[in-house]
Amino acid sequence: MTTDTETTTVTSTAKRWTGQLAQIAAIVGIVFVAKGALAEPFYVPSASMEPTLLIGDALLATKFPYGYSTASLPIHVSLPETGRVFATTPKRGDVVVFRWPGDRSQVWVKRVIGLPGDRVELRGGQVWLNGVATSVKADGIGAAEDDSGGSEPAHRYVETLPGGVSHPIFKLRDNGRLDNTPEIVIPPDHLFVMGDNRDNSADSRVPVSQGGVGLLPMDNLVGRVDAIVGSWDLGVRNQPVTNWLSGFRMARFFTGVH
Repeated sequence: MTTDTETTTVTSTAKRWTGQLAQIAAIVGIVFVAKGALAEPFYVPSASMEPTLLIGDALLATKFPYGYSTASLPIHVSLPETGRVFATTPKRGDVVVFRWPGDRSQVWVKRVIGLPGDRVELRGGQVWLNGVATSVKADGIGAAEDDSGGSEPAHRYVETLPGGVSHPIFKLRDNGRLDNTPEIVIPPDHLFVMGDNRDNSADSRVPVSQGGVGLLPMDNLVGRVDAIVGSWDLGVRNQPVTNWLSGFRMARFFTGVH
């Protein structure tokens, strides 16, 4: 009789643990699917997208606007490329998260400037699309930050792309090394992307072999950045711990990205 009772107790405990493990597995599966199919958070480690995105911003990228590929998975898995399903082309001006062609385990963020078939070149720091110069208007002076908490003055401009999308950019110097590029024609299924901090961005102006993006394959797209969900100024790391709470940029929490 005692043996039967002990057996029943062990069986009941095993079933309870099995049920709990199944619930945990289901939760993990739901989170994995949500991150793979709907949206995923990302962190901004560099100044290449200032002033739009700051070092320490936490972003939310939605994945469904451009369709899905192996790049959409929440973890990097080396799988054969099969193209995108439910694919759509980004719009000029979209801020996108993508897997860097030089190492797909790295996730970068830039702004879409040119679409397949566009002719793109830079003259004196100004973008020309299909033979027409983009509109650029002066917008005062800003502060370009670095990851150590320092900053330097930067000329701020508002650039307007064909289609009417306007966004701020920084120029740190008048004659940057990437201010003049030859005209190129963007091939099918590729994008020309740039950082808004034009003198501090290794983007489509720089080939992958030199640490840049080159022409970005659309299969590398992860998603579109729609919101900043949090932000913390990394510069306060050099201050006493009691000051760290002051590093939260509350005005940037839950703001849209344009």
